[in-house]
Amino acid sequence: MRIRSLATLTLPLALACSAPDQGAGPSDPSIDEARTATGRSQAYGIWQPGKPGECSKSIHDGYSVRGPDGKLYPTWHPPVDRSGCSFGHEHGRDPSGSALFASVGKVPFGLANEALAAFDPGLTRHEDHVGHKIEWENRVMLQRSLNGGRVDLGVRCDFLIKIHQGTHSADAFTNNLHELAYHVRCDDGTELHATVMSAIGKPGQFVRSCDKRTVVSAGPAVPAGSPAGGGVRFIPDWTCVQQFVLVPSGQWSQYSLGLYEDWITANYLTSPTGQTVAYFDPHFAVFSPSRYHDPGRVGSLGRTIDACYLVESNGDRARGGICDWSTNYGQVAAMAFDDPRSGFNGVQRETYFNQTTITNRGGPTVWYTDPFGRGAVTAPFPGSIRQWVAAVDNTRPFPLESQAFGARRNYAGLGTRAPN
Repeated sequence: MRIRSLATLTLPLALACSAPDQGAGPSDPSIDEARTATGRSQAYGIWQPGKPGECSKSIHDGYSVRGPDGKLYPTWHPPVDRSGCSFGHEHGRDPSGSALFASVGKVPFGLANEALAAFDPGLTRHEDHVGHKIEWENRVMLQRSLNGGRVDLGVRCDFLIKIHQGTHSADAFTNNLHELAYHVRCDDGTELHATVMSAIGKPGQFVRSCDKRTVVSAGPAVPAGSPAGGGVRFIPDWTCVQQFVLVPSGQWSQYSLGLYEDWITANYLTSPTGQTVAYFDPHFAVFSPSRYHDPGRVGSLGRTIDACYLVESNGDRARGGICDWSTNYGQVAAMAFDDPRSGFNGVQRETYFNQTTITNRGGPTVWYTDPFGRGAVTAPFPGSIRQWVAAVDNTRPFPLESQAFGARRNYAGLGTRAPN
């Protein structure tokens, strides 16, 4: 599904704004007040090679950056090291090509998770390494709908976004808290640099992706007590596989209908009294996740490549497309989910840029919020994240058109595989 505008959704929207992780805006942004902190973040050094011939842990850990709190964080790296070894996973588009890179710098992975552990240890969220994905686009012309068509506004923006989106594990079935870094600068004065734990929909449940309405209760969230948020996680399940992947003779599997996964976010930065400072709502889609929800399996974790070998009692099975070329038309038997030959590896995605609304005319550009973007004040506090918001009001009487980028990009390299 491709949603053209969040204005058409009956979902709670949120306004949030935040600051760059490193150097975005006129001053160096930071998480919490511990400007002199040192050491390693909880996100650093957790990746281990999983296949023979993959890069060593030491090579991988060399791709790191000091966060604004002084701690060491993992950051973007290519799927294949310059030495020729593979990391087995990828993190999306190389951010150095972004027009915002000079001010944002290397993006720390896990910054909001680190802040959350300090802000509320009971809500500590440990996200895996491979789910961090970067997308960017320069000189995007903003558009609106008018008289049945799209009209350019004459405003261009540069976007640089990082989401933690795990489509290889059961985590997102129940867990709605996922780290999001959002950087945008437009030639009309709009500028926002945000890092938050984005609460995407409700914990413990998701919405079936192939019908966009069935709520699936998947179990308790970890951590317990995770707050609900705007947006929704559309995730494929066994019903989607049965309906669109396992098909009768004479039909072709419709993978794009059965397996397309889309996370729609709605993020606020608000004052202690609930006043909105800014809002942003990108969403993130994956074309070929390596898993789907199946309550009949251990942990409700169905492996998509396994569906290529299923034959139902009526003869329905996967036909054509990714299953055929992954398994060499069935010649490769019982392929493991993490086999690099599998096309179900999450390497093809698209990111939707939607609304960025700032209501901060004449206000401070530096705000400190909790990891969810709440309680914005001008002084740091334990577990706060330093956000940067332009002192403007760019509210419009109409919504912007959603614009998608990245669908034709394949971020895989030699050896890239699930989990990714």
